[in-house]
Order: sequence, then C-alpha cells, then structure tokens
Amino acid sequence: MPLEQLVGTVAGFLYDKILAVLLIAVGLYFTVRLKGVQFNMFGEAIRVVGEKTKSTDSISSFQALMVSTASRVGTGNIVGVTTAICLGGFGSVFWMWLIAVIGCASAFVESTLAQIYKKRSEGDDGTSRGGPAYYIQQGLHSRGLGIVFSILLLCTFGCGFIMLASYNLVDSFKVYFGGGEKFYAGPVPIVIGAVTALLFALCIFGGGKKIAKVTGVMVPVMGVVYIVVALAIILTHITLIPQVFARIFREAFDFTAIFGGLTGSCLMYGIKRGLFSNEAGLGSAPNAAAAADVAHPAKQGLVQVLSVFLDTIVICSATALMCMCSGIEPSAELAGIAYVQEAVAGTFGYFGYLFVTFSMVMFAFSTLLGNCFYAEPNLKFILQQDLSKGGRIAFYLIETLFVFTGAFLEFGLVWNLADLMMAVMSLVNLPVIVVLGKKAFDCLDDYKKQKREGKEPVFRAEDIGISGTDYWQ
Repeated sequence: MPLEQLVGTVAGFLYDKILAVLLIAVGLYFTVRLKGVQFNMFGEAIRVVGEKTKSTDSISSFQALMVSTASRVGTGNIVGVTTAICLGGFGSVFWMWLIAVIGCASAFVESTLAQIYKKRSEGDDGTSRGGPAYYIQQGLHSRGLGIVFSILLLCTFGCGFIMLASYNLVDSFKVYFGGGEKFYAGPVPIVIGAVTALLFALCIFGGGKKIAKVTGVMVPVMGVVYIVVALAIILTHITLIPQVFARIFREAFDFTAIFGGLTGSCLMYGIKRGLFSNEAGLGSAPNAAAAADVAHPAKQGLVQVLSVFLDTIVICSATALMCMCSGIEPSAELAGIAYVQEAVAGTFGYFGYLFVTFSMVMFAFSTLLGNCFYAEPNLKFILQQDLSKGGRIAFYLIETLFVFTGAFLEFGLVWNLADLMMAVMSLVNLPVIVVLGKKAFDCLDDYKKQKREGKEPVFRAEDIGISGTDYWQ
C-alpha cells in the first residue's frame, strides 16, 4: 500500500471511529460545566486582551493572542476551508462552525491549565513557558506522558505543519506558471522555498520575543485586509446569500449522504479542517498561552476563546462565504488554493490571483512562525533545560530545512500526514484536560468571585487547592 494511502487510511479510522465523537463530547461537556463561558464572558475576553504587562520584557496577552492566532489563522483559513468545501460540500462549513463554537470551551480549559502550571524560564528575562507537557507532568505527575506529548507536538508543529504551510505557500504561485505537475517539476518551487526559508530564518533567529513582535504586527494587518476583500465579494453577490445558507444547512443534515460515506462526508471534512484551522483541544495554543504575563490564569483562557472565534467564525467564514457566493461550483479538481483563487478572480480579475497569493504568503508565513514558537518549549521540556546557543542554532536550522523541504511535497501525502498527527495529539490532550478540567473550572469560579466583589482578579494557587507551582504562590 502506498505511503499516502496508508497514512490516509489510519487517519480516517481515527477521525471516523474516535476523534469525531470525542471532540464534540468534550466540547459540549466543557461548555456545560463552564456555563457557556464562550458566550457569557465574550465581552470580558475582549477587555482583557488590551491589558498591559508588568514588565516590558514579558509577553502580553495581546502578543500571546497574536502568536496563537498566527498559528490558527494560517493556511487552514484558506486552503483548509476550500478543501473541505470542494471535497465535503457546503455542509462541511456548518460542522466547522459547530466544532469552533463548542471548541472555544476546550480552548479555555487547556489554556487556563497552561497558565496555572507554567514554569519560569531560566535567566532573568521575565518570561515563562508551558503547555500540555507541563500540565501533564505537574497535574498528572507523569513526566513520561509529558515527553510523549512533546514528541508528538514536535513532529506535528515542528515538522508536519511547517512543511504543510510551506507547501501551501508555494502552491499559490502555481496559477502563474501553467499549473499542473510541470510546475513542481521545474525550478520555481525550489526558488520560492529557498526564499521562504531564508525569510523564516531571519525571523526565528531573533527568538520567541522576536516572533511575538513580528506576529503582533503581521496578524492584525493581514486579517483585516483579508476580511475587507472577502466582504467586498460577499456584498457584490449579496443576493446569493440566502441560497448559500440554505445549501449549507441542507447538506449538513443530509444524514443519508453523511453516513453512507462517512470518511468523505461533509461532517468529517468539517471536523478535520475545523480542527486544523482552530486547533481547539489539540494542545498547541496552550504553549503560547503559558508565555503570557497575566494576573490570573482565567484571563488567558478567555483570550484563547477569542482566538478560536477570530479564526473560524470570522476568517474561515469569510473564506467560505466569498467562495460559495462567487457562483463557481466547487469540485475535487479545485480543492486547495485553486478554488479561492478562481472565486476572487471572478470578481477582481487578475488582481484576485495576486491578492490570494499575497494572502497565502502572509498567512503561511505567520503559521510558520507560530508553529516554531510552539515547538521550542517542548524541546526544552524533553531536555529539562534551556537550549544552549549551539543547540538553538541547530534547532532553528532544522526548522528552516523543513520549510524548504515542504515546498515540493505531494498534496495528498502532506494533508494526510497533518491529519494523522493532529488526531494523535488530540487523543492524548483531550482526555488529559478532561481529567484536569476541575482545576480550570475552579479557576474560573475564583475569577468570577473576585469580579463580583469589585476586585481586579489576582490568582493564588492555594485558593483552589494547588501547591508547588512556579507562579501563583
């Protein structure tokens, strides 16, 4: 069996039989236990994003939001969405929305736990690090499982997703060179891959703070520009909106079609591409959440709720609606970047191709930076120490090599590998956050209690029965 088919078969089994049910069940459980935190505290989430840090050396809530959004808001918002529509139909958009809405609660829990159990970085730079590996080790007292998760994250974000983002970036240039296999057989992908790798290296060699600063500028700018263009296309075709929404819901609840071919259904594509885009419950965003300097862990949980909302409900929906309103019927041949390029070009002509390429470059590049930010603290966790100067250089060079290599991989293999790695990571993280979830519930209750008393919430770990943390004593 070819490698692409084998990986696809294994990934399909995990999503069909296990992950689809687990993602929805865990998200609903957290939504109920947190009393709909993603709805009734949405305004508070917006407020805390603007809070300043105590030290200029620390990473703020806004910067942590931008780093996590940089990884979430990436190629998945364009290529992931259009692939889901082309292969799974309009109904897949509904399931992406559902996964995002209930996934906000999962994002709150995992990011709050990351803050509670975060560790001080070595030195006096005022930074911290954390994530699932750290709350697994401290909360479950299992360093072995923490190492397993760190290895999975390094494989997923430090390798698989980095190569996928690089591939999607290069693929956006295919339309200018005749497309097809000839494009990948020529020198253009090598040149684009080399330039991307060089720019990537220039950014990451500045370290985590440099990444946070770059994404803090790049993500808001590219997000706003992209949404403005999407709205222009949607408004141009405003009369098609009612029938687009009717088709979304009609296909989303066509259970005969869904369960007749579950693996290739709108439900499965919606879940897979939704998870790839918003990463809620995957265990990635907590690595950025732990780096933020906040007075209460619940604040960063709320910030990550906002990140999921921005990613899927705003930006993914913008991609989906501008494509579905364009009048261009999705097909397997258009799966990927081609569908959105044709949709935008249908309104703006050749400028549409240029705009989508520019967007892909920006989205993919921010994804590359965000993924590298996630990978480094997990490597430190495995080594139990900060990287030496030589070790950091070696790590960054390996990451740069993956960026270059991803430029010429095959479409099917790249996506199947990404799906498989996401599935395995989620199957480790989701049960963990269910077991540790009560700590996040108590943390939110403590936050609400202080707010009701008119205080600006400040967290002490012993107030919810936790001891031995680096912070919060």
